[in-house]
Amino acid sequence: MVVPAKSDISLDPALCAHPTGGHSIAPWLTDFVPRRWLSNGHLQTIAGNFWPRPPFHLPAEEVAVEVDPADASRVLCHCHWQPRPVRASRLTLVLLHGLEGSSDSRYIRGIATRAWAAGMNVVRMNMRNCCNSEALTPTLYHSGRSADVGAVVEYFAALHGLQRVALVGYSMGGNLMLKLAGEWGNRAPLSAVATVCPIVDLAPSADALHEPANRAYERHFLRNLMRRIGRKAELFPEIYRLAGLGPVRSIREFDDKIVAPYCGFRDADDYYYRVASARVVDRIGVPTLILCAQDDPFIRLLPETRALLLANPQITFVETRKGGHCAFLSRDPGADIHWAEATMMRFLATTVADNAEEPVHTAKSEKISDGQLQ
Repeated sequence: MVVPAKSDISLDPALCAHPTGGHSIAPWLTDFVPRRWLSNGHLQTIAGNFWPRPPFHLPAEEVAVEVDPADASRVLCHCHWQPRPVRASRLTLVLLHGLEGSSDSRYIRGIATRAWAAGMNVVRMNMRNCCNSEALTPTLYHSGRSADVGAVVEYFAALHGLQRVALVGYSMGGNLMLKLAGEWGNRAPLSAVATVCPIVDLAPSADALHEPANRAYERHFLRNLMRRIGRKAELFPEIYRLAGLGPVRSIREFDDKIVAPYCGFRDADDYYYRVASARVVDRIGVPTLILCAQDDPFIRLLPETRALLLANPQITFVETRKGGHCAFLSRDPGADIHWAEATMMRFLATTVADNAEEPVHTAKSEKISDGQLQ
């Protein structure tokens, strides 16, 4: 079930496993040709974070959804609903950002705009505390809170009678979406999953962030994480006591000193093992797309995890040689410069949305470039 897919500037094939098997490229999958001068993983990653996008003007309904009755924890969601007569039958996308991102992250707004224009409902979900919502929960977010995603899906499904929901996640959010998908199997209303550069194996990825070439990313994440835990200590001083914490010089150290003790894990290694979606991807029971790049600076995939992904007939695993971390800036014109977003929309339109009573439409698909499959 391994299908080579042409995917970069030299048209060398990348690995693509597709549930249909055989040796043809999925009709929704097009070449990824990096933007000129952006063939380096670091350049892609940095440029992808700052590349200009059109202003975001979608009106949103702000809803704080309770995800844990035990401590009344809530997460902030920004929702974009299609008209009531078609709302329940339209595909609903629940979007989730990466580490220290939010519902206002550029990539979240980008895919939200595409999905709304395609006639889908959109829920831009925040992890606990994100988008200035620290007061909504006494707890911290972490990579294992897939139950929060499930609670959001169930809340809106019950409220609006939603028939089909697709999960879309980036990086850390991708791990959470895959984890929930593995836990739910083919449970309704879950219909599909699409992820970009998910952190499926947390331990090697956290350690990769501490490599010399990636220290700038790690310092950026740590600055934001330490500011956030500082705000939590101000809001909940009876819970978070930072005196004597000492220096925190790596993501692993942050997870060891803060995430583990405050979230019920023995240490960082225990946390990484227990929350990794790698443990449940073999149980995913709905069409699932995983996009990743071989030159991602800090996402690492263990051989045994790769084997699990390739063995699950529901998972389409696409790995390009170039693309960086959650960037994939291509030479395609207009909005389709964001290749990952365009690819996910075509995947969802093909696997899920075409079954709607009133079909939705994505932006024009690109043609597959001429080239030789190997």
